[in-house]
Amino acid sequence: MHLLLVGINHRTAPVEARERLDFQTRGLSSALSALGARQTMTEAVVLSTCNRAEVYVACEDVASTRADLLSFFSEYHGVDGASVRPHVYEHVDLDAARHLFRVAAGLDSLVVGEPQVLGQVKDAHTAATRADMAGPMLNRLFHLSFGAGKRVRTETGLGAGAVSISFAAVALARKIFGDLKGRNVLVIGAGEMGKLTALHMKSQGVNRITIISRTMAHAARTAEAIGGASAAPWEEIDAALGGSDIVITATGAAAPILTKARVEAVMRPRRDRALFVIDIAMPRDVEPAAGEIEQVFLYNIDDLQATIQENLARRASEVEHAEAIVTEEVARFGAWFRARGAIPTLVALRQRFEAIRRAELERLDFKLSALPPEARARVDEVTRLLVEKLLLTPTEQLKALGDPETVGAYSDALNRLFGLTEAQADEPAADRKVQPFARSKSPSTGSGRGSR
Repeated sequence: MHLLLVGINHRTAPVEARERLDFQTRGLSSALSALGARQTMTEAVVLSTCNRAEVYVACEDVASTRADLLSFFSEYHGVDGASVRPHVYEHVDLDAARHLFRVAAGLDSLVVGEPQVLGQVKDAHTAATRADMAGPMLNRLFHLSFGAGKRVRTETGLGAGAVSISFAAVALARKIFGDLKGRNVLVIGAGEMGKLTALHMKSQGVNRITIISRTMAHAARTAEAIGGASAAPWEEIDAALGGSDIVITATGAAAPILTKARVEAVMRPRRDRALFVIDIAMPRDVEPAAGEIEQVFLYNIDDLQATIQENLARRASEVEHAEAIVTEEVARFGAWFRARGAIPTLVALRQRFEAIRRAELERLDFKLSALPPEARARVDEVTRLLVEKLLLTPTEQLKALGDPETVGAYSDALNRLFGLTEAQADEPAADRKVQPFARSKSPSTGSGRGSR
């Protein structure tokens, strides 16, 4: 069984491409359901954020599953496959694990150290679990990624200073305006991103913060949580735009809410008063053409790259420490991953040795029958310990092998040398143990994705 990751992110695809491949628009459950109908994979988790769209799967054949996932990306989103392929990256086995652990640790974020991404990774796994798409491989992988992310947050200063997309947006506003005191801020969107941005703005001493959402109750709750902010109904969005210096858009709308025509209408009575707009939504809330209007300064997520590079320079030592933690956690997953491939052979080898031990004791039963019960029990214990010691070194060596292909070659050699397949076939059904990680393609063989 292999681990395969196929995806795009802010490094490989521009915002336009990421918008077209956003799984959040239709919901993770819909994407997981579509993946479940395909036959090339046995487990799947979909991770979709404003900066990435990734699918993690457990599969037997990497080549065919890779091709199937590329088709899935284009078919599910209704886009031409030729336009998707140039932006796609893929990682296999431990490289895929390292990528996920770096994501969970905030090392692969647009803003390095961004704390929200760990929660998004957890949400992705939860959705897969509810959809019955997470099995032994991905459960182990994602739980270890949670540990890697938590360690980086607690053992390093990578997340210090409220580093996030929203913080970067505020930093960009300060570069434009300098001191933000006295500025009026409008946040369109009452979600977590909008709230965090408003909190950062409040810390800079802005004059007024207004929250607008399609649901007035949501806007009111966010304004109350911020403290000192006010809420306004969606119908007053144009008036609020007219009275603002800085606009942050962070809604979940499927289409732009601020068109060029709408922004032009708002700007007419403002004369030479500038309007600074940061669109941190995915898909984007503001038509790109709005940035062509005089005195309108429009920025999107990709425009935050300069701020991120500054953060990287300041946090170089923390990044190094965080990468070391990720390497340790990948090694932990690697040990389990390698051992997992060897377990069926080791179980069969142990069964073979145990069968020989019991057969020999039975053959010598007439000689041992004269011994008292305590002595016979001792003989049984000594022979069992002898088998354990004989198996200890090959067990440790096989588990420690560095790559799955070598594990497969050694396992095949052990199967041939000791006739393990034949030995299992000859065992009575009652004596045969269920092989760990055995998976059936039939969903009716048990509950949960691990039974498929």
